[in-house]
Amino acid sequence: MEDEKETLCLCALNRIFCYEPVVGLRLLEYFGTAAAVFEAPSGQLGGLLHARPEYAGKIHRGALAESARELESVERLGGRFVGLHSPAYPQLLRECPDRPLGLYVRSQTPVEDLFNSREAIAFVGTRDLSSYGREWCGNLVSTLSETSAKPLIVSGLAFGIDYVAHTTALTLSLPTVGVMATGIDRIYPSRHESLAERMVCTPGCALVSCYPLGTAPLANQFLSRNRIIAGMSRATVLVESKIRGGGLITARHAYSYDRDVYALPGRVDDVRSQGCNRLIRDKIAEPVISREDFLDKLGLKAPRLRKQDVLGKAAGLFPDGSLELAVLKAVLAERGIDIRTLCARTDRPYAEVIAAALALESEGFLSMDILQRCSVV
Repeated sequence: MEDEKETLCLCALNRIFCYEPVVGLRLLEYFGTAAAVFEAPSGQLGGLLHARPEYAGKIHRGALAESARELESVERLGGRFVGLHSPAYPQLLRECPDRPLGLYVRSQTPVEDLFNSREAIAFVGTRDLSSYGREWCGNLVSTLSETSAKPLIVSGLAFGIDYVAHTTALTLSLPTVGVMATGIDRIYPSRHESLAERMVCTPGCALVSCYPLGTAPLANQFLSRNRIIAGMSRATVLVESKIRGGGLITARHAYSYDRDVYALPGRVDDVRSQGCNRLIRDKIAEPVISREDFLDKLGLKAPRLRKQDVLGKAAGLFPDGSLELAVLKAVLAERGIDIRTLCARTDRPYAEVIAAALALESEGFLSMDILQRCSVV
């Protein structure tokens, strides 16, 4: 259990080494505790940090006083600093060689119940998403919401894929965490302030950062925070990415941490899919080819719905009396029925029936094999 003194000292070390946590981690490993680092003679610290003398002069009691004031500000904000030794610290992140010395967290939920009570799945990708990326990001988060595991959805609070992942999770009552590249008191982009506030006020959700209060958005911080998204997640899903981008970097971090990586394949001539296709080609990521395959690879299963539940769910998407609902009822009555038989049952032409079946398949109600035999998923 991490005591108050150790939390204070870890907060001070994190403030000093948040841009180069590995240096701070080496000191922590050498001395055993953060408190022992601050109790060490300056000469000993200078010797250990001879290659980085600018850090030795920052480790003093004045740094502890600054951290004490910051911890008070964090508490007034409704947040908490979670040090590396705390049982509330994300367990998977603790395994990473470049883990932060601590995290600032804003949430309605006690931090002890946030990170280690369920698995975390990260969704990352381009800010310039296409309708294809938007649809499939929503589809995959929706698919996860139907499992009994109800995983934690992790992303970066940015435009594009991040926004879709967070908002879809909130809509479907999945917990979601936004990992920020600023202090938890500075929402970036500012247009997402309402989203951030909604996350803070929703049970199971949180804003997280390794950066001290007041930290402004700088480019290198976004790249650095990506390792936290990957590190705290069991799996990372790259939805869309150009050949270079933050989402691609996050996916490569996840691979380096020996985590599962998935990528949504796309057209070879679509610049938004080049990063995903490259990861699949390099065997860094597994392709996402369907909702069911995605769940199978994660080892998760969606509960099978009763017939009434299936029809009720479909009725929310298709109008009453539509051909889609007629086709679905026929498939529920006869599993494996083919398209030609469906044409006879519905008394509609082949082109209309196949279009209805494909619409049902795209919404996850049906699966159709090579002989066009239909079954309810």
